[in-house]
Amino acid sequence: MSTPRPLSRAPRRALAPTAAALAATAVTAATLLLAGCGSSTPSAADGTGQPGRTGASAASLEGTVTVLAAASLTESFDQLKKDFEAAHPGVTVETSYGSSATLVQQVDNGAPASVVALAGTAAAEPLDRAMVKDTQTFATNVLEIAVPPSNPGAVTSIDDLAKPSVKVVLCADTVPCGKAAQATFAKARVVPNVVSKEVDVKATLSKVKLAEADAAVVYHSDVVAAKDAVTGVEIPAQLNTSLSYPVIRLSDDAATKAFVAYLLSAEGLATLQSFGFGAP
Repeated sequence: MSTPRPLSRAPRRALAPTAAALAATAVTAATLLLAGCGSSTPSAADGTGQPGRTGASAASLEGTVTVLAAASLTESFDQLKKDFEAAHPGVTVETSYGSSATLVQQVDNGAPASVVALAGTAAAEPLDRAMVKDTQTFATNVLEIAVPPSNPGAVTSIDDLAKPSVKVVLCADTVPCGKAAQATFAKARVVPNVVSKEVDVKATLSKVKLAEADAAVVYHSDVVAAKDAVTGVEIPAQLNTSLSYPVIRLSDDAATKAFVAYLLSAEGLATLQSFGFGAP
């Protein structure tokens, strides 16, 4: 084997960095590594769901978020609760549903709540404003007539609700779905044959599910959530009544803020729309 010829002196100096150069390279690499570790770019689990915004990470969020929500939100909020808890293992979301008017009264009387979600902005008016940290609209809803799948009353329009042979159930006049129904009947100039008025929209819908009524005026979202248990009869847009749903934050803790941010996010809206709600 022949002995390789030595390299010239000039190239040898270029290939052999000095100790000072090596030290400078190490410092630069360490600085870049630390800068990468300190990046403030948020992930989807930061609770905001908004690119470019920082927030608490999913791992750091802990605590309980107590949510009082309108009865019409039952199915959609059950799903939102499930999804949010899955993304934030340290947080428990406790939900309670009922008439919006009753929920506001409970909060004013001292019932613990982190968040209140109501059907219609008017329902929030009696709420003690000193407790409110923030209010935003997160969804909309409209009315719809629910009938049994067999439609024994042969209901095909809102006018049919005036027939003496059609037993109609409404929400109580003091709750949002009842007030909205009254506004719609006034626009339609229809006097329905009402046989009972119930405490909230779920109780109203149950009368149709149990075949105790021929028709009920509820929300479109309730008809969607009931699936095959009822059939929906649309109310024309010019006669219908639309409600905006506000979410009212009563707490400044990080978990509550993250839940509200999730509710207002594109993912939260997609869940609500899958249950029949409209965009805010």
